[in-house]
Amino acid sequence: MARNPKQTASEADGVTYRRARTWEIAFSQMNNGSAMIFYVLVGLMSYLQNAGYGIAVAAAGLILTLTRVFDGLIDPVLALIIEKVNFRFGKLRFFMFGGWLIRSVAILMLFVWGADTGLGAVYFIAMYLVYIIGSSMNDIAGQMTGPVLTNDPRQRATVQVWSTVYAYLVPAAFSIISTVVFLPRHGNQFTVGMLSETAITYVACSLVFQILACIGVARIDKPENFAHISVDRAKADVSLRDMWDVLTKNGPFQRYLISGASDKLAQVVKSQAVIGTLMWGILLGNMQLGSVLGLIAILPGIVFAIFGARYAGRHGSKAATVTWTWICLILATVLTVFCLVVDMGSILGNLALTIGFFLVYLLLNGASMVVTVASGTMRADVIDYELDRSGKFLPATVTATYNIVDQVITSLGAALALGAVALIGFTTVMPQPTDNASVPILLMSLALFFGLPILGWAISLIAMRGYKLDRTEMIEVQKRVAEKKEALQSAESETEVVLA
Repeated sequence: MARNPKQTASEADGVTYRRARTWEIAFSQMNNGSAMIFYVLVGLMSYLQNAGYGIAVAAAGLILTLTRVFDGLIDPVLALIIEKVNFRFGKLRFFMFGGWLIRSVAILMLFVWGADTGLGAVYFIAMYLVYIIGSSMNDIAGQMTGPVLTNDPRQRATVQVWSTVYAYLVPAAFSIISTVVFLPRHGNQFTVGMLSETAITYVACSLVFQILACIGVARIDKPENFAHISVDRAKADVSLRDMWDVLTKNGPFQRYLISGASDKLAQVVKSQAVIGTLMWGILLGNMQLGSVLGLIAILPGIVFAIFGARYAGRHGSKAATVTWTWICLILATVLTVFCLVVDMGSILGNLALTIGFFLVYLLLNGASMVVTVASGTMRADVIDYELDRSGKFLPATVTATYNIVDQVITSLGAALALGAVALIGFTTVMPQPTDNASVPILLMSLALFFGLPILGWAISLIAMRGYKLDRTEMIEVQKRVAEKKEALQSAESETEVVLA
């Protein structure tokens, strides 16, 4: 008996979806891979400040924190410029490659041409601000590629899988390269020579990623794919008012923002080095364990992401977010209870306890990755809903508005972590892996490592209760958008006939 061919999303939903080729999706998301290479370089910035520019450690931290304020201010400006500009050959490649060029020149000016030349802090700050401009330009344009490439719900999740794969694999690989290849060649010291060699190599590698990303978006990078649908296309203007309207009038975006921000704050606090010292070094007694687990978790995490993409494509981003957030919350609760009941210092000495702890931890990491994938598809849904709601296609505006809040949240992470450890007695010195475990350290570690994420997931679930863009509603959104585009095209055709 012959099997019936599986229906496409367009056939199942009754919507003619815009689809991308698999290689286009894989190539386009290499922009994220390029960005991750620079992310690794920025992680070396504190060493560069001290070794190459003579900036004190305390002042270095202050500079990097204050420049985040500039980063938050420049994002909306760049978003409005990107929304307004339309080149005949498109805009994504211009801003992606232009941003890469600016950030690359700034990195070379900082790491290679300006380091150890006596230029000092003013030069460093100026070049770092230039880097931020290029970085923001590239990142905003890169995050626009997904919504423009495809509106097929099954493919949108696939876009996020590729983006997530690059986000995990690239920094892991390049961090190993800097530690294993470049560092030993310079006496295991973060010297100016080591940092310069690393920067030159990384910028060259990022160029390959960037070129492939531009090739991936070439077919869809056309003005008609950025068109509005309820205003005169020739006179359509985007202003700060549109950004304010997205923030105040787009209900799904508000709930998506609350969900994403609560999760992000928990993850940022959890990832602070001082929290890792408490959890892995003091309580479990193996400081290197956290890094090893992070590497081990990448492969199963990618498997979870692929499965999660299929789930999100079939059931919608809201259903995927809610289902897997519940799973995260339950697994984190199980781990918290486990750590309270068992002596954490004995876990690594008992095979059964070790297997139990690591198995649940890896499952939690995988489930968290599914939530990340669903969050990316949700942003694309919000962009299409805004097109339906206001008639304006605002991928850069939505992205920048979210990034502003994201950066504010990120900047609070270190302060919350340091404030929390100060409450348990670490007011003048930082926790060290050799410190003795205590009840206050145990409770604070679990509160920050598992408790804060549990709170974030709970807030996310509450926010999702009123989020209306489920699978069924998004089908209707796409139908309405298609109808409005057809109506606008018909009106323009009639106008052209009259003028002729």
